[in-house]
Amino acid sequence: MNGKYTLRCVLGGEEVEEHYTTGCPKKHPSLLRTEYREKRLTIKNLPGIFRFYDWLPVYHTLSSDAGPVCYKSEALARELGVPGLYIGFNGYWPERGGTMTTCSFKELEAVPTVIRVQEQHPAALVVASAGNTGRAFLQISAVTGIPVVVVVPLKAISRLWTTIPCERACVIAVDGDYTDAIHFSRKVCTLPQFLGEGGAKNVARRDGMGTVMLEAAATIGSMPDYYFQAIGSGTGGIAAWEAAIRLLADGRFGSRLPSLHLSQNLPFVPMFSAWQDRRRTIIAKTDMPDAPVALSSVYSDVLTNREPPYAIAGGVFDALSATGGEMYAISNDEARSAGKMFQELEGIDLDPAAAVCVASLVRALETGRIGNDTSTLLNITGGGYERVAEDFPLIPAEPLFTVPAGSSIDSIKKELLGTVKPCV
Repeated sequence: MNGKYTLRCVLGGEEVEEHYTTGCPKKHPSLLRTEYREKRLTIKNLPGIFRFYDWLPVYHTLSSDAGPVCYKSEALARELGVPGLYIGFNGYWPERGGTMTTCSFKELEAVPTVIRVQEQHPAALVVASAGNTGRAFLQISAVTGIPVVVVVPLKAISRLWTTIPCERACVIAVDGDYTDAIHFSRKVCTLPQFLGEGGAKNVARRDGMGTVMLEAAATIGSMPDYYFQAIGSGTGGIAAWEAAIRLLADGRFGSRLPSLHLSQNLPFVPMFSAWQDRRRTIIAKTDMPDAPVALSSVYSDVLTNREPPYAIAGGVFDALSATGGEMYAISNDEARSAGKMFQELEGIDLDPAAAVCVASLVRALETGRIGNDTSTLLNITGGGYERVAEDFPLIPAEPLFTVPAGSSIDSIKKELLGTVKPCV
């Protein structure tokens, strides 16, 4: 290792030793952040995400061409009256250069994460997911042979597939919601040689997603005035903010941070609710009333997380505050309508979460929250499901174990240890 980067606690400011570290050793309620030796953005002659190698917390690369794509919109821009609209497309759309066969920008997280874990702390990687993240890690496991345990809600099993056989992964289905899957994944991590990937606290995940902002800045020539994204945990919004901080320090891409415009899907909108009161803390009774009903009623259930990194130092609240951001609560009907409009005008189908994002842009323009003469980046976090099925066989990932919410790890411990062997 050549000192390419260091880790620093956002709250305490102290440098932290790297060994796949995801939390401050001094127990500060804070994210860690990467500080890179290279302070200027340099585009490498490497495939996919590794074009931004200098600002990824890894020392090796993969032969993967999956990476963010950014282009200037014509049809949607004309329809909405926003000539400065740029689309960050993260999915499968080879005609536009989109080669993420998982159809989700979660692939941008998975690639650097599996490299970082093998460099810093070789183990079987444990991932909790509502569907898209799990699919991304399964695909990278299939490509690399690195062992992965994916824990998802039972209802999300249909979202798990790969385009090539995946032989070193294990899927566990939890009969509950996404938060129940997160809780069970933590129990898996108590077993020897199993390691939690870290979620929002994993700098590799955030810096991988941050390449969406880097690609946009390289395409536009500057940072956009506004950045739109739908969020479940908000990790992608944090990642965009952190990437923009690095671009600001570079000095060649603008003198102010893009304003983050983040959206959630009604009726489950805890971060939207807290942000309306400018509260750092999410209050369950106030912000998540009737959570079980709300969770089952949204158009995009990947946007539902009962424990998002909102209040933590360096988290969503700080990102919104630092950028003068806004939040939106989007109805199912608005999302469906926006998704249909995007497909008709731009020519590709969207993940429901991305449709929520498009609807928030429509809302922002209708309410005057942004002007028509601005530079705007619309982060399409997933799409191309219809298109990928034309080019690849989609191989379903079947669960090896199915457990009730709240189960003890003892119910599957022996079989799991006998099935999943970490790379050492």
